[in-house]
Amino acid sequence: MDLEVSPALTIPASELGWRFSRSSGPGGQHVNTSDSRVELSWDVAGSAALSDGQRQMLLTRLGQRLIAGVITVTASERRSQLRNREIALAKLSALVAEGLAPEAARRRPTKPTRGSNRRRLAAKEQRAVTKRQRQRPSAE
Repeated sequence: MDLEVSPALTIPASELGWRFSRSSGPGGQHVNTSDSRVELSWDVAGSAALSDGQRQMLLTRLGQRLIAGVITVTASERRSQLRNREIALAKLSALVAEGLAPEAARRRPTKPTRGSNRRRLAAKEQRAVTKRQRQRPSAE
């Protein structure tokens, strides 16, 4: 089954590599016989589904997570292998979508307005007056 990341990008099932192993944690005797942990791998560097620009963007943004151009996600949250497969597909889809998302607009630094500065200083002065009135009167 192909993985649809966005309307513009669908990863063919032939490019996805699956591995199954025994999951850790509780589960009784059944856990010793079932391979419910799922590892899903996708070769970003050699994928035919990506354009050159998309490939370069993913390689730079996901560079920390890649091992030899291959991205791997694991899922062992559920006891069922089928549910873990669905979770792994969702994780990979979210990771690729995040890697291909456009960068957020840069913040343009601004100065506080003259009115806001005045209000801030007036509030500070009022607070200082309040604190001064709390002090004991000086013996003069």
